[in-house]
Amino acid sequence: MNRIGRLERFYEIISQLERRVGGGFTLGTLSEQANLPERGVYFFFEDGEHRAGSTTAARVVRVGTHALRHGGKSTIKQRLGQHRGSASGNGNHRGSIFRLLVGQSWIARNKHIDCPSWGLKGEAKKAATVLGITSEEMRASEKPVEQAVSRYLAAMRVVVLPVLDAPGSGSDRGLIERNSIALLSNYNRPPLDEPSSTWMGWRSNRKLVRGSGLWNQRHVDEQDAPEFLGVFEELVHLT
Repeated sequence: MNRIGRLERFYEIISQLERRVGGGFTLGTLSEQANLPERGVYFFFEDGEHRAGSTTAARVVRVGTHALRHGGKSTIKQRLGQHRGSASGNGNHRGSIFRLLVGQSWIARNKHIDCPSWGLKGEAKKAATVLGITSEEMRASEKPVEQAVSRYLAAMRVVVLPVLDAPGSGSDRGLIERNSIALLSNYNRPPLDEPSSTWMGWRSNRKLVRGSGLWNQRHVDEQDAPEFLGVFEELVHLT
């Protein structure tokens, strides 16, 4: 089966998953989701982003999971919460690569915004030291961007596939995440289901984001293993 065929099957399985979970939910309503599984794989959809030749069939714009290291304790709700940010609209882009990528693109689109600390260092204190400012000054300058990212992500729809295996690099969650990204990615290959001309990811300074058409960086330059679709479909049937 070629990539087009695998992609069609992937979206057929996604449709099955959506029917079983009631279509998913917007990230902004995360706190209201009482029945999320402890562990799983998530798929994000974004308004205005559709599959090629369609105005209704939404394309996946990000795939992710959590607790892939042995002994990992995080739940999928906790991980999605890191992406969403706090109820007040603030957030921490140093704890979520998704937020970091969206924020950088948002800054690039809004050229009047100056936030030199965005994405600088993995710790806020170190970033402030590099810039020669206080942590309070840096947080104040980052706050408008964090809030804009929270608003942007809150509107996205997310569908969760329950996968309750133990944390570890060999988990089915890692298999589904890695291969879904590899299949969906357009990086260095003929594009399928290209992003819309207005997709904010085009503004990214990360070539892997622009080239893949996804809010992902890891696995976008890999080749999917076709057999993962069978595992994916079986997990959906167990949902």
